[in-house]
Amino acid sequence: MNPSNPKQIKLQAAGTLNPHPEKVSDALFLERAFFDGDDLLQVKYEMLRCVAQDGRSVATAAAAFGFSRRHFYVIQKKFAAAGFPGLMPAKRGPHDAHKLDDRVMHLVMTAIDDDPTLKPAALVHLIQQAFQITVHPRTIEKALARKKTAPQTDAYKEAMYAYGSHDQRLRTLTRSRAEVDTRHR
Repeated sequence: MNPSNPKQIKLQAAGTLNPHPEKVSDALFLERAFFDGDDLLQVKYEMLRCVAQDGRSVATAAAAFGFSRRHFYVIQKKFAAAGFPGLMPAKRGPHDAHKLDDRVMHLVMTAIDDDPTLKPAALVHLIQQAFQITVHPRTIEKALARKKTAPQTDAYKEAMYAYGSHDQRLRTLTRSRAEVDTRHR
């Protein structure tokens, strides 16, 4: 990417900068200034159009636009289902706090009920100790913020009831936080 190119900066900010513009070898993109290999949406659309309108084979079009045949069919299906928004790259990575299930959040809420001054760093240690999973303190902060704004789900309430018999064990774990380095408080 050229950091002085304003269009590339905007495309990157929108998440539509083609990571491999050098793979686009279609004549339109090589011969005409209007067609920009950096614009991922334009590249995808033109690839779909040349198969649908110009009668090009999928294999030829995919290669000319820098995609695999398999990826062509994925793009075609998304475009058919959603139009241009379907051409937008999907958000990468997890879309929710998948490690913080109802069991873990029960522990977190129990610990906070016992000591409202607990910091997320101390909760990280408790979660590691109880469930052998590692979470980032910011993940806990975000989950707690969601809890404050969202009503408790039936699944959460059921989990609270189901794990109620383990309250004593959970409270023991939260009280053992004295072993946690004071830097985590």
